[in-house]
Amino acid sequence: MEKAGQTRFGERLRWLFAAGLLLCLLSCAFPSRAGDDARTKGPATAIHFGILPIGSAAESREQWQPLLQDLEKKLGHPVDIVSVSSYAGLSGAIADKRVDIAFLSGRLATEAVQRQHMRVVAQFVRSDGAKGNVAMLIVRADSPIHDLKDLFSKPGHWRYGRGEPLSVTGYVAPEAQVFASHGLNSDTFFASVRVSNHQNNALAVVNGEVDVATCNNPDLDLFRRNFPNEASQIRVIWRSSLIPSGVLVVRDGMREPLHSQLIAFMRDYGHAPGAAGERERANLARIPDLAGFDTADESVLRPFVDMEFQLIREQARHGRWVSEQARDTRLKQIDVDYQAAVRQLMHH
Repeated sequence: MEKAGQTRFGERLRWLFAAGLLLCLLSCAFPSRAGDDARTKGPATAIHFGILPIGSAAESREQWQPLLQDLEKKLGHPVDIVSVSSYAGLSGAIADKRVDIAFLSGRLATEAVQRQHMRVVAQFVRSDGAKGNVAMLIVRADSPIHDLKDLFSKPGHWRYGRGEPLSVTGYVAPEAQVFASHGLNSDTFFASVRVSNHQNNALAVVNGEVDVATCNNPDLDLFRRNFPNEASQIRVIWRSSLIPSGVLVVRDGMREPLHSQLIAFMRDYGHAPGAAGERERANLARIPDLAGFDTADESVLRPFVDMEFQLIREQARHGRWVSEQARDTRLKQIDVDYQAAVRQLMHH
């Protein structure tokens, strides 16, 4: 029975790989019109839409495609998807001004607002009505790790799968709320650390390649849909406080009226009356746990700044210092930096 299950699991993996490959081939066959923005004036100007991947970059492109086709039709501008496999890749595209509008998580959005000339225009609303996600630590159902006490009892023993440093649920939240708050650093606490996205880390837990990994509720829901049998072998041992949902940011300096039309389209999507609204909501439902977009500004990023500095403070408080005076000087500087970051965010 185990071999048959593994065969089916392998078949699903091969199918997902083939689907991703097909999407990549299609994107090559219809190349990006990114250069149009510089060459064209008027209605042919392309809108470059950056997507933070949930699952794989290919899956994310497929999930967003119907909504973006509606955007293209409504505004009369071609829409190019800037889909990447990493947070760092999307951050780089925004810094290079290759992105006009983007779906970002909190830490990436904070960086985009403070350093990359973007503005928050909307916040995601989950299909359950919540305006937030929860970070998690997951293990195999048969793991000897039942809670954080079990985890902490064997330093240097377990293998860890986490997200990139720019990932709030994959790194910042668990690092701040679980490890730094106990005077620990995950990079030195574990026997080994593997960095990947939530989907790959969940597979690594199931396959016994890591003992514990970070995840969040949208990615765990997606994993359950893609791999229901494997997902039944996962147990959650820790959940974070509610982390505000991702946001939409739009580049400063976009021409009017396109700038205003783009913001209005995204905020209004899913609210149309009758059959049109039903179709739009069905398109939204293709994107994991998304029900729509609520008007928002930079103030929604305050919790991410708070969490970031909570992590920095805890790391400084528990770090090794040549003297108490050096520690106190560093903590005072962290508070000065925190106040400056908050002022910048609130007056952006």
